[in-house]
Amino acid sequence: VQDFGPDKPAGCEGKIDFLFVISRYSGMAYFQAQLLDAFPKFIDTIEAKFADFDYHIMVVDGDPLWGSIPCGEMCPVQCVPGYPCNYTPTTCDTKIGAGVVFPAGGDAANKPCNIDGGHRYMSKGQTDLKSTFACAAQVGSSGGPWMGEALTAAVNPSINGPGGCNAGFLRDDALLMVTLISNTFDVPMKPFGSAGTPEEWAGAVLAAKHDDPEAVVMFSIVDPGQPECDPVDRTCQMVKMFPHRLLTDVWADDYGPAFEQATELVADACAGFVPPG
Repeated sequence: VQDFGPDKPAGCEGKIDFLFVISRYSGMAYFQAQLLDAFPKFIDTIEAKFADFDYHIMVVDGDPLWGSIPCGEMCPVQCVPGYPCNYTPTTCDTKIGAGVVFPAGGDAANKPCNIDGGHRYMSKGQTDLKSTFACAAQVGSSGGPWMGEALTAAVNPSINGPGGCNAGFLRDDALLMVTLISNTFDVPMKPFGSAGTPEEWAGAVLAAKHDDPEAVVMFSIVDPGQPECDPVDRTCQMVKMFPHRLLTDVWADDYGPAFEQATELVADACAGFVPPG
């Protein structure tokens, strides 16, 4: 268990909100499988570092569309095995930044993810956490890669407040760890890239955490980790605005070592995080 000494701030008692922003772009099935392989060990390592590990875990994808337009047009014939032709998506299913509870489309789980409590995020005590996460994170490869837009929407006060799709996900006294994974750049042109700028995305995250950079850890499995961001890699540019950050290669054979580094970032950030109030 991580020991911060007698002056341990309250935020280091293991209360962490994990936000996974996952692209649905073509070819993402392989990278989502890599993430699912690494997640169980990551959670076990975090749990070992914090005696009172209290988590919220939410997955959002990079597209407001639910399912697949071609599959929907082919229904009731299933265009991919298990495609849920009989399901009517809710308003939150079709809202960018809302937690994923029923991924559908090519390479997706194509089933409800059985998240406890009727939330769009998993919380401490979630039944079969690792399998539930594996369901939600298998968002498929028949959608968009709008990472910045999805992130900004996911941390918006209106979606996290009472009556919002993600009501209760973000907690003032919790550290926020954002993991982004995509196989393409979030380029600076619509409709191929997100609305807004890296500065605006970073500003939205900071505003959600009371402008405290010590309250945020950014982990990007998008950029190959070069010293400088590609001019069109706006996700990389945004991540580098945060002091607690890690960039790793999406093509790595195993994401486990990078997640191991990320657990150290969480511990470091927690040491400097003092919850508001």
